[in-house]
Amino acid sequence: MKSANPYIFVDQCVEVMTYYKGLFNCKVKNLQLDDSGKCFYGELHIGESIIHFSDTFGKTDAGNQVRISLVCESEDELKRVYESLSEDATITVPLQQTFWGGFHANLIDRFGIGWLLNYTQNSY
Repeated sequence: MKSANPYIFVDQCVEVMTYYKGLFNCKVKNLQLDDSGKCFYGELHIGESIIHFSDTFGKTDAGNQVRISLVCESEDELKRVYESLSEDATITVPLQQTFWGGFHANLIDRFGIGWLLNYTQNSY
């Protein structure tokens, strides 16, 4: 595994990230907004740690705002992890090739833990 980091889904994502940036004296990087100004991806760099953020798109229930973003070392590793976590899981985004040149999947495993699985050859 390359890394495992929290991924937070919250309304007014840019405002939230700006608040934490000031609080922790850290940096916001890779902020990506859609045409309406909502954030579909952003990173908060605190020391050597990265917390991923996104606005909510649709209804997000309390307690479902945090998932784990898992960046894999290879496509084979990603497929192995996906197959294992998929057993008795709720698949929200099936494993697929993405517009950003990688592979991605979203799922909630049988224990209720949300996972964002990623592999990109030039991953960060």
